[in-house]
Amino acid sequence: MFLLQIDWDPIKFIDLGFFKLHFYSLMWIAAFVLGFYVTKRIYKNEGESDESLDSLFIYSVVGIMLGARLGHVIFYQPELITEDFFSIFLPFKFKGGIEFTGFQGLASHGAAIAMIISMYLYNKKVLHKSVLWILDRVVVPVALGAVFVRIGNFINSEIIGKYTGSDFGVVFKQLGETAPRHPAQLYEAFSYVFVFLILFYFYWKTKKSEQEGFLFGLFLVLLWSIRFCVEFVKEAQNIERSDWVLNTGQWLSIPFIIIGLYFMFIYKPKSKPA
Repeated sequence: MFLLQIDWDPIKFIDLGFFKLHFYSLMWIAAFVLGFYVTKRIYKNEGESDESLDSLFIYSVVGIMLGARLGHVIFYQPELITEDFFSIFLPFKFKGGIEFTGFQGLASHGAAIAMIISMYLYNKKVLHKSVLWILDRVVVPVALGAVFVRIGNFINSEIIGKYTGSDFGVVFKQLGETAPRHPAQLYEAFSYVFVFLILFYFYWKTKKSEQEGFLFGLFLVLLWSIRFCVEFVKEAQNIERSDWVLNTGQWLSIPFIIIGLYFMFIYKPKSKPA
């Protein structure tokens, strides 16, 4: 009996005739909307204005989406640069005819780097505090958003896990498969719920938000440690070599974990002159 096997063959979009509404896109929208709500509560608690919150939302959306897309292209699909350049920045495929595809390749490593850069620009142009002050607070909604992004990957049957070799797992029917794989996307989504709850607890119930860089560092350690572990049951993507001890995602996760530990336990903010 296949009590632990799930046959996964979802509807990926709703065809409205003039437009296809992809559920993956809805997951990204949910991530940003809920993230905005959480950040609004945090900004209200910090006494920040609605205008600065609106600016943060714009910087975050543009930065994260652009960084996630460029990260995927650079790390996993560099051939797009020469084969279908405009598809990197637009949700269309141009090679072989114009087709709306949505942004089908988004890398979390690229999103993380872009988030830091966009927060630097946001602080310089709008908030005028410190980049770490902002990062310590935005990582709370970002962790929640990551849950929905991975659910979107599951809906799309992408970033799949390896075959389980047993009756346990998910059969991705849309990929033409009959054997169950690890639902790696759901492993990550479930784990990121706890990352969000831990960060939420430390911000609201402790004074760790006053230790500059701590929440940002905790976020890096938790999220990328989870990513590192889940990669063991993920299928290799595109340019990854199967003969490496660690895959591309794991190698890219290690620096983030080290940086996170540094901000949690070593970093000391420069004292402001009296």
